[in-house]
Amino acid sequence: MDSPANLRVVVLKPSKYAADGYVERFRRGFMPNATVAYLRSLTPAAGGPAARAVHAVDEYVHNDLSYLSLLRRDPGRRTLLALVGVQSHQLHRALDLAAYALDHGVEGCVVGGPHPMTCDTSMLQGRGVSFALAEAERVWPEILRDASAGELRPVYGGERRWQQELGADSVPVLEPPSRRDLSRYVVRMLGVYPARGCPFTCNFCSVIKIAGRQVRSEPLAVTLATLRAAKAAGVRYIMFTSDNFNKVPEVGALLEAMIEERLELPFFAQCDAQIYRQEELVARMARAGCFQMFVGVESFRRAALAEAHKLQNQPRHYARIVELCRAHGISSHFSNILGFPGDTAAGIDEHLRALQALRPDVASFYILTPIPGTEQYDDFLAQGLIFERNLDRFDGATLNWRHPQLSAAELERELFRCYREYYSAPAVAARLARLTRMPLDFRAAGRFSSVLGYAVQSRLAARRRTHPMAGGVGRVRRDRAADYAALRRARFGCDLAPLPRSLSLSAVDEALNRRAKLPIARGA
Repeated sequence: MDSPANLRVVVLKPSKYAADGYVERFRRGFMPNATVAYLRSLTPAAGGPAARAVHAVDEYVHNDLSYLSLLRRDPGRRTLLALVGVQSHQLHRALDLAAYALDHGVEGCVVGGPHPMTCDTSMLQGRGVSFALAEAERVWPEILRDASAGELRPVYGGERRWQQELGADSVPVLEPPSRRDLSRYVVRMLGVYPARGCPFTCNFCSVIKIAGRQVRSEPLAVTLATLRAAKAAGVRYIMFTSDNFNKVPEVGALLEAMIEERLELPFFAQCDAQIYRQEELVARMARAGCFQMFVGVESFRRAALAEAHKLQNQPRHYARIVELCRAHGISSHFSNILGFPGDTAAGIDEHLRALQALRPDVASFYILTPIPGTEQYDDFLAQGLIFERNLDRFDGATLNWRHPQLSAAELERELFRCYREYYSAPAVAARLARLTRMPLDFRAAGRFSSVLGYAVQSRLAARRRTHPMAGGVGRVRRDRAADYAALRRARFGCDLAPLPRSLSLSAVDEALNRRAKLPIARGA
């Protein structure tokens, strides 16, 4: 029974519970979950001595509940349920699925992702569920071996969170989703991580706690093999999910290879606000296929940016980013955070007017959320500012702390007002007209569909008072938190998980962070 061939692995990305208690599910999602694809690819494929049956589930778009049959005992082999990419607002759903699986005879459950990596889960340990506190490459082979033997430990990776290097022997070429799975999404897009880590120190961001400050790149050959496989499988767009794409040291070589191979695979990339100084890189990104650039501008107030330790942003240069993108046929996407401690209703209105004057093609808005595991969360928790006790509401769309100027209702009203006004019909028409003046190359469809699609979705969501980036379109109601409440209570002894304390870094991880330097993109 302990042969790897007798292990069934279910890699499942849990959804979250909406305000009405229902699980968030959608007829079509926005894009396949990158973590599900990564863990499926990291797990040895079926065949040979390491044969395993691997099932991948993204709960946001698997809405007929048939996948729950995978969370029940299989008489012929052991089952490992891996709940992956679990953020704090998805923790309750992950716990409920683990409790359901264990109650139905599944032999092993492990929870991994941002929350267990950065938050203290000791109060939930020792109850039949394991927690992965490190990057998958460090712990996944050990988890698979222990699951095959039926001897999972309570915790994996507590001594070290990050890999020092991402070598070809540990980082897999991604296996793209099947065409059937791709059809569950509005856009046939695949998330690809060419690098991890962020050198900056923004106190509200969890990336530096999840991936560290040292930028670590996977081998170029691995990234290129993933892109080739994706295109062959019918993937139409790529999202380079690495933060600060313009800080990846090997980005120049990657872009040149994409150009030379004529991959013509349009991609979306996130860059930091210092991209305004890198026109040659922007031009090369355009030639390689970049159709949209996402930049976290967050605020136009230098005081707010300084308080958040986001000193790399200089609002006076935001206009240059829009200008560079437009000159090279790339649509610009500016992300904005509403509700910094010094924000007022009048200040948010001023922010909106400044943004409208810059005219990025896409703008997204979020309410400032102290994310468990971050420095900001620790500060707000110590000051007694966090009033929300339900982790489901730590989702970027709900005020969960005592703002000195704005109530929860006022800030929510401002959030949806920003969406309505930024995506007014005349403004959207003007943006689409600008797009028609850009080159009609292989990126054109990506530019047009993303800008129009986000505009339509934003207006519809604002009317329904739901966040446009909730996960998809066509919400489906199937099951609720109440359906699993008794299981959660019996397994974990609580109705709501307590607000966690942040995990401290190990000495090894601290040392890796101290060696971090601001990377320079070679060949860019």
